[in-house]
Order: sequence, then C-alpha cells, then structure tokens
Amino acid sequence: MSAATDPRPLTGEPLALDLLNTRWISEGVPQDLLTDTEGLAVWLAANGLALPADETVLRRTLQARDALRAVVDATPREKTDGAPLTGTERIEAVLAHGRIRLTLTPQGPGERTEFEDPAWGPGWLAARNYLELLGTSPDRIRHCAHESCVLHFLDTSRNGTRRWCSMASCGNRAKASRHYARTKED
Repeated sequence: MSAATDPRPLTGEPLALDLLNTRWISEGVPQDLLTDTEGLAVWLAANGLALPADETVLRRTLQARDALRAVVDATPREKTDGAPLTGTERIEAVLAHGRIRLTLTPQGPGERTEFEDPAWGPGWLAARNYLELLGTSPDRIRHCAHESCVLHFLDTSRNGTRRWCSMASCGNRAKASRHYARTKED
C-alpha cells in the first residue's frame, strides 16, 4: 500500500470521525487501516498531518481512536483499580497530552498547539476536533444506520436526516434488502 492509496470506503470526514473510520467492514470482514505504520502514513497523509509514521505515533493514535470510540459508542474500559474508565475520562486522558497556547501574531490573535510529546499530535488533534464537533453540532455526529456498518459521519444535510455513511453503498444495500423482503412476501 503506498501513501497515496487509501482503501477506506469513507474519507473526508472531520478528523475525529475520520480516525474512527480507520476501521470498517468490507464484504463482512473487519478491516483496520492502523495495523501498522504504513497504514498510519496513509491516514496521516490523507489528513495533511506532517508527522513521522513511527511506532510511537501509531500507539498514541490508537489510544486516541479507542478513546473516541468509547465516548462515541459509550463503551467503558476498566481502570487499573477495576472500575470502568468512561469514554469521557479516556478523551480527557488524551487531551492531557497537549494544549492550545494563545498568541499574538502580526495578523492578530492566534493560537499554537503544543504537545508534551509530539507523538500525541494526531490523536490529540482528533480528540480536540471531537470537542469542537460537540460544541457546534453534537446532534449531527452519526453512526451509519446500516446494521453491518461501523462508520461514522457528520450529517451536513440541510434537514439533518442523513442516515447512511454512503447512499451508494449502505443506503442502497438497505433499500435492496427491503425490496427483496417485500418481493419475497408476495
């Protein structure tokens, strides 16, 4: 796989959702772009993140993806004392590795992102993006309505009724299933 080849069926979503969408189902088989640094390089390039695709960045990015999945899907993980770690706590743990520093530039007010370890950069940016999405359009963060799809998207439709990650794939499959069920009853 070259850095220019992105095999995912849904790309171009906001960074947080795009990170979640590095896992997908293809013909009933779970796929994961982030199984190695080569896949990480594809994801970094697709999102314009100029960072090295090394094992440390991969590990930190996977931690952020797991935290995002936990908060979006509301699945807890155990704390070291055995109590469940909520998605919120997991996102907070990722966000603890960076900060926004306000600056004054010749063009006016600005901000600069700072990380305690640059390897947290992609994951931290995705977690911050999730907070931005929650602040602007929390009711538009959606999971595809197709029962065998694991993809997420930001519903940018005018009336806010988008149900499928893609009408061409999941939406069409659902319509075909309903049609088949109706014709089978006849």
